[in-house]
Amino acid sequence: MAANGTTPKITLYTNHRCPWAHRAHITLKEIGLPYEEVIIDLDRPRDPWYLEVNPRGLVPSIKYSNGAIKDEIITESGIVSQFLADAHPSHLLPASNTPEGALKRARINFFVDTWFSKIGSFQFKILLEESEEKKEELVKEFLGLVEKEIEPLLKDAAPFFGGSEKVTLAEALTAPFALRNNSLSKGGALPASLGKGLDALPNYSKWAKAVIAQESVTYIYDEEAVVKGTVARVAKLKATG
Repeated sequence: MAANGTTPKITLYTNHRCPWAHRAHITLKEIGLPYEEVIIDLDRPRDPWYLEVNPRGLVPSIKYSNGAIKDEIITESGIVSQFLADAHPSHLLPASNTPEGALKRARINFFVDTWFSKIGSFQFKILLEESEEKKEELVKEFLGLVEKEIEPLLKDAAPFFGGSEKVTLAEALTAPFALRNNSLSKGGALPASLGKGLDALPNYSKWAKAVIAQESVTYIYDEEAVVKGTVARVAKLKATG
Protein backbone atom coordinates (compact mmCIF):
# COMPACT_ATOMS: atom_id res chain seq x y z
CA MET A 1 0.00 0.00 0.00
CA ALA A 2 2.90 2.37 0.53
CA ALA A 3 6.19 2.86 -1.22
CA ASN A 4 8.06 2.08 1.99
CA GLY A 5 6.02 -1.07 2.60
CA THR A 6 4.10 0.27 5.56
CA THR A 7 0.38 0.84 5.89
CA PRO A 8 -0.48 4.47 6.60
CA LYS A 9 -2.76 5.56 9.40
CA ILE A 10 -5.51 7.71 7.95
CA THR A 11 -8.39 9.49 9.62
CA LEU A 12 -10.98 10.79 7.16
CA TYR A 13 -13.23 13.63 8.28
CA THR A 14 -16.25 13.38 6.04
CA ASN A 15 -19.97 13.52 5.45
CA HIS A 16 -21.57 10.89 3.23
CA ARG A 17 -23.97 13.35 1.63
CA CYS A 18 -21.19 15.65 0.44
CA PRO A 19 -20.04 15.05 -3.16
CA TRP A 20 -16.66 16.65 -2.47
CA ALA A 21 -15.97 14.29 0.44
CA HIS A 22 -17.20 11.45 -1.78
CA ARG A 23 -14.12 11.99 -3.95
CA ALA A 24 -11.84 10.98 -1.08
CA HIS A 25 -13.92 7.86 -0.35
CA ILE A 26 -13.61 6.71 -3.96
CA THR A 27 -9.87 7.33 -4.02
CA LEU A 28 -9.27 5.47 -0.77
CA LYS A 29 -11.39 2.52 -1.90
CA GLU A 30 -9.72 2.25 -5.30
CA ILE A 31 -6.24 2.32 -3.78
CA GLY A 32 -7.29 -0.09 -1.04
CA LEU A 33 -6.22 2.04 1.92
CA PRO A 34 -7.81 1.45 5.33
CA TYR A 35 -9.00 4.47 7.23
CA GLU A 36 -10.88 5.61 10.30
CA GLU A 37 -13.93 7.74 9.64
CA VAL A 38 -15.21 10.75 11.54
CA ILE A 39 -18.58 12.08 10.37
CA ILE A 40 -18.91 15.86 10.40
CA ASP A 41 -22.44 17.24 10.72
CA LEU A 42 -22.80 19.83 7.95
CA ASP A 43 -26.25 20.92 9.07
CA ARG A 44 -24.99 22.92 12.05
CA PRO A 45 -22.02 25.15 12.89
CA ARG A 46 -18.75 23.26 13.12
CA ASP A 47 -17.44 22.26 16.52
CA PRO A 48 -14.35 24.16 17.66
CA TRP A 49 -12.29 20.96 17.62
CA TYR A 50 -12.96 20.48 13.91
CA LEU A 51 -12.06 24.06 13.11
CA GLU A 52 -8.67 23.26 14.62
CA VAL A 53 -8.39 20.39 12.13
CA ASN A 54 -9.63 22.48 9.20
CA PRO A 55 -10.20 26.19 9.87
CA ARG A 56 -12.41 26.38 6.77
CA GLY A 57 -14.77 23.86 8.33
CA LEU A 58 -15.14 21.91 5.10
CA VAL A 59 -14.96 18.22 4.30
CA PRO A 60 -13.06 16.19 3.43
CA SER A 61 -9.95 16.51 5.53
CA ILE A 62 -7.54 13.72 6.33
CA LYS A 63 -5.04 13.20 9.11
CA TYR A 64 -2.20 11.15 7.66
CA SER A 65 0.71 9.31 9.26
CA ASN A 66 3.21 7.11 7.48
CA GLY A 67 6.87 6.75 8.32
CA ALA A 68 8.42 10.20 8.68
CA ILE A 69 5.03 11.86 8.17
CA LYS A 70 3.15 12.18 11.45
CA ASP A 71 -0.42 13.43 11.86
CA GLU A 72 -0.28 15.75 8.88
CA ILE A 73 -3.60 17.41 8.00
CA ILE A 74 -4.49 17.64 4.31
CA THR A 75 -7.63 19.44 3.17
CA GLU A 76 -9.63 20.14 0.00
CA SER A 77 -11.01 17.18 -1.92
CA GLY A 78 -8.92 17.47 -5.06
CA ILE A 79 -5.71 17.92 -3.07
CA VAL A 80 -6.56 15.03 -0.73
CA SER A 81 -7.27 12.71 -3.67
CA GLN A 82 -4.19 13.81 -5.60
CA PHE A 83 -1.97 13.35 -2.54
CA LEU A 84 -3.28 9.85 -1.91
CA ALA A 85 -2.89 8.87 -5.58
CA ASP A 86 0.68 10.23 -5.65
CA ALA A 87 1.70 8.72 -2.30
CA HIS A 88 0.25 5.30 -3.13
CA PRO A 89 0.79 4.49 -6.82
CA SER A 90 -2.06 2.56 -8.41
CA HIS A 91 -4.20 2.31 -11.52
CA LEU A 92 -5.74 5.68 -10.64
CA LEU A 93 -2.80 7.70 -11.87
CA PRO A 94 0.44 6.93 -13.71
CA ALA A 95 3.78 8.19 -12.45
CA SER A 96 4.92 11.46 -13.98
CA ASN A 97 8.51 10.36 -14.61
CA THR A 98 7.87 9.30 -18.22
CA PRO A 99 6.48 11.37 -21.08
CA GLU A 100 3.60 8.90 -21.45
CA GLY A 101 2.72 9.12 -17.77
CA ALA A 102 2.98 12.89 -17.74
CA LEU A 103 0.73 13.11 -20.80
CA LYS A 104 -1.93 10.87 -19.26
CA ARG A 105 -1.90 12.96 -16.09
CA ALA A 106 -2.31 16.09 -18.21
CA ARG A 107 -5.27 14.52 -20.03
CA ILE A 108 -6.90 13.60 -16.71
CA ASN A 109 -6.34 17.10 -15.36
CA PHE A 110 -7.85 18.62 -18.50
CA PHE A 111 -10.93 16.41 -18.26
CA VAL A 112 -11.51 17.31 -14.61
CA ASP A 113 -10.90 21.00 -15.28
CA THR A 114 -13.31 20.92 -18.22
CA TRP A 115 -15.99 19.25 -16.12
CA PHE A 116 -15.91 21.87 -13.37
CA SER A 117 -15.20 24.94 -15.46
CA LYS A 118 -17.79 24.20 -18.15
CA ILE A 119 -20.63 22.22 -16.57
CA GLY A 120 -19.99 21.98 -12.84
CA SER A 121 -22.12 24.93 -11.78
CA PHE A 122 -25.29 23.89 -13.58
CA GLN A 123 -26.61 21.34 -11.10
CA PHE A 124 -27.17 23.93 -8.38
CA LYS A 125 -28.30 26.62 -10.80
CA ILE A 126 -31.07 24.31 -11.97
CA LEU A 127 -31.97 23.24 -8.44
CA LEU A 128 -32.32 26.84 -7.28
CA GLU A 129 -34.34 28.06 -10.27
CA GLU A 130 -38.01 28.63 -9.46
CA SER A 131 -39.36 28.80 -13.01
CA GLU A 132 -39.90 25.46 -14.72
CA GLU A 133 -39.42 27.14 -18.07
CA LYS A 134 -36.07 28.58 -17.03
CA LYS A 135 -35.07 25.22 -15.54
CA GLU A 136 -35.60 23.61 -18.91
CA GLU A 137 -33.59 26.36 -20.59
CA LEU A 138 -30.72 25.67 -18.20
CA VAL A 139 -31.01 21.94 -18.82
CA LYS A 140 -30.78 22.55 -22.56
CA GLU A 141 -27.71 24.74 -22.08
CA PHE A 142 -26.13 22.17 -19.77
CA LEU A 143 -26.72 19.30 -22.18
CA GLY A 144 -25.31 21.33 -25.05
CA LEU A 145 -22.12 21.93 -23.09
CA VAL A 146 -21.81 18.28 -22.08
CA GLU A 147 -22.14 17.31 -25.74
CA LYS A 148 -19.62 19.92 -26.84
CA GLU A 149 -17.06 19.75 -24.05
CA ILE A 150 -17.30 16.35 -22.32
CA GLU A 151 -18.60 13.93 -24.96
CA PRO A 152 -15.49 14.24 -27.21
CA LEU A 153 -13.17 13.62 -24.26
CA LEU A 154 -14.86 10.26 -23.65
CA LYS A 155 -14.60 8.95 -27.21
CA ASP A 156 -11.94 6.39 -26.24
CA ALA A 157 -13.34 5.46 -22.81
CA ALA A 158 -13.12 1.69 -22.41
CA PRO A 159 -15.15 2.01 -20.30
CA PHE A 160 -13.17 4.51 -18.22
CA PHE A 161 -11.29 7.64 -19.16
CA GLY A 162 -8.47 7.40 -21.66
CA GLY A 163 -9.16 3.79 -22.60
CA SER A 164 -8.61 2.49 -19.08
CA GLU A 165 -10.25 -0.73 -17.96
CA LYS A 166 -10.10 0.53 -14.37
CA VAL A 167 -11.26 3.69 -12.63
CA THR A 168 -8.80 6.59 -12.97
CA LEU A 169 -8.45 9.79 -10.99
CA ALA A 170 -10.69 11.39 -13.63
CA GLU A 171 -13.55 9.23 -12.39
CA ALA A 172 -12.65 9.60 -8.72
CA LEU A 173 -12.98 13.37 -9.01
CA THR A 174 -16.11 13.54 -11.18
CA ALA A 175 -18.11 10.41 -10.31
CA PRO A 176 -19.86 11.95 -7.26
CA PHE A 177 -21.37 14.61 -9.51
CA ALA A 178 -22.29 12.26 -12.35
CA LEU A 179 -23.95 9.99 -9.80
CA ARG A 180 -25.91 12.85 -8.26
CA ASN A 181 -27.07 14.10 -11.64
CA ASN A 182 -28.51 10.63 -12.18
CA SER A 183 -30.07 10.34 -8.71
CA LEU A 184 -31.53 13.84 -8.60
CA SER A 185 -33.02 13.49 -12.08
CA LYS A 186 -34.59 10.13 -11.23
CA GLY A 187 -35.78 11.45 -7.88
CA GLY A 188 -37.50 14.50 -9.33
CA ALA A 189 -35.23 17.14 -7.81
CA LEU A 190 -33.79 17.85 -11.25
CA PRO A 191 -35.90 17.75 -14.42
CA ALA A 192 -36.29 14.32 -15.97
CA SER A 193 -35.15 15.88 -19.24
CA LEU A 194 -31.64 16.21 -17.80
CA GLY A 195 -31.28 12.48 -17.26
CA LYS A 196 -32.87 11.65 -20.60
CA GLY A 197 -30.57 14.08 -22.37
CA LEU A 198 -27.46 12.59 -20.78
CA ASP A 199 -28.64 9.08 -21.68
CA ALA A 200 -28.87 10.19 -25.32
CA LEU A 201 -25.15 11.01 -25.47
CA PRO A 202 -23.44 7.74 -26.47
CA ASN A 203 -19.97 8.33 -25.05
CA TYR A 204 -21.14 9.98 -21.86
CA SER A 205 -23.92 7.48 -21.16
CA LYS A 206 -21.63 4.47 -21.62
CA TRP A 207 -19.01 6.01 -19.38
CA ALA A 208 -21.46 7.16 -16.70
CA LYS A 209 -23.20 3.78 -16.57
CA ALA A 210 -19.87 2.07 -15.90
CA VAL A 211 -18.85 4.69 -13.34
CA ILE A 212 -21.97 4.57 -11.20
CA ALA A 213 -21.87 0.76 -11.13
CA GLN A 214 -18.49 0.71 -9.35
CA GLU A 215 -18.40 -0.41 -5.72
CA SER A 216 -15.93 2.37 -4.92
CA VAL A 217 -18.52 4.90 -6.08
CA THR A 218 -21.56 3.41 -4.33
CA TYR A 219 -20.26 1.87 -1.09
CA ILE A 220 -21.00 4.92 1.10
CA TYR A 221 -23.74 6.37 -1.11
CA ASP A 222 -27.31 6.52 0.20
CA GLU A 223 -29.34 7.72 -2.77
CA GLU A 224 -32.52 8.38 -0.82
CA ALA A 225 -30.67 10.40 1.83
CA VAL A 226 -28.82 12.42 -0.81
CA VAL A 227 -31.99 13.29 -2.71
CA LYS A 228 -33.92 14.19 0.45
CA GLY A 229 -31.00 16.14 1.85
CA THR A 230 -30.50 18.06 -1.38
CA VAL A 231 -34.18 18.95 -1.62
CA ALA A 232 -34.17 20.14 2.00
CA ARG A 233 -31.01 22.20 1.50
CA VAL A 234 -32.38 23.85 -1.63
CA ALA A 235 -35.67 24.66 0.13
CA LYS A 236 -33.74 26.24 3.00
CA LEU A 237 -31.62 28.31 0.64
CA LYS A 238 -34.67 29.51 -1.26
CA ALA A 239 -36.41 30.42 2.00
CA THR A 240 -33.48 32.46 3.25
CA GLY A 241 -32.33 33.82 -0.09
